[in-house]
Amino acid sequence: MKTPFISQAPIASELPVLIEPAFDGEALLDAFLRLKPYIDAHLLRVGGVLLRGFSVPDVASFQAFAASFGHPLLKYEFASTPRTAVSTGVYTSTEYPAHQHIPLHNEQAYTREWPMKIWFHSVIAAQSGGETPIADSRAIYQRMPSEIRARFAQGLLYVRNYGDFDLPWSQVFNTTDPAEVESICQRIGVQWEWKEDGDLRTSQLCQGVEQHPITGEMVWFNQAHLFHASNLQPEVRESLEELLGIENLPRNVYFADGSAIPDEMFAEVRAVLAAETVMFPWQAGDVLMLDNMLAAHARTPFSGARKVVVAMSEPHSNLEQILIG
Repeated sequence: MKTPFISQAPIASELPVLIEPAFDGEALLDAFLRLKPYIDAHLLRVGGVLLRGFSVPDVASFQAFAASFGHPLLKYEFASTPRTAVSTGVYTSTEYPAHQHIPLHNEQAYTREWPMKIWFHSVIAAQSGGETPIADSRAIYQRMPSEIRARFAQGLLYVRNYGDFDLPWSQVFNTTDPAEVESICQRIGVQWEWKEDGDLRTSQLCQGVEQHPITGEMVWFNQAHLFHASNLQPEVRESLEELLGIENLPRNVYFADGSAIPDEMFAEVRAVLAAETVMFPWQAGDVLMLDNMLAAHARTPFSGARKVVVAMSEPHSNLEQILIG
């Protein structure tokens, strides 16, 4: 019989805490009441837990487990990447090509509203690669050079141009009605502009760092390094800037006052993210649960079939703060 709870990581790091079943074949959903106190405590202490060795026979079981934490599962709204709904509140992981690396990020940190909890379920582990690297957002904040922290603490301005080179606005806003888009933008504090060709440009002032609502700790919380033009391959960036102009790039990010963020600053940011990243290989059946503010996640390239599904819950917003401020 296995030890019921093993509070250690599957790698040389505290993150994530590994929790295993009390006996072979124990169903994850059946163990929920015994697991929840451990999960709640470790999420706030470390930022993430890895539930390994439990029986999770289907997506419905994963869905029910995530929903058991007391909050309805969220729709994937104001999307920045392509996903497909698998079931109510359950989505595929980001549908980027297998060879593509997805950098470290906190889910929807490019908005003023985000999920506090996020779950990943490995239905099929890749033949090679395909890990979901993670990192402690508190450690990133502490390690980040103080001058960068200070600039990011003043806020960031995310700009998106929807259309041929990014997701269409109809997919991002889940509607084909421009009036409904405008209503959504007004609700979530996004500025919008309809261009002459009918495509949409949005901009939103967001946080660069944030205080966790429960622990009170400061965390690095943004997706600036994903949105900034320096995230593009040099030749792609050069071609797009020549074709579209900098103001019409699919996405970009600026300081809160609209001034450009130097590429060199993002080189330092990415170095810190890399230094704090930890990684473990997926096993089929694994469930990884993260506090979305305390832990960031990524994806490595992979080969062979891979299926990871995702659920999110417990929405949190600082929208009122920015509108009042």
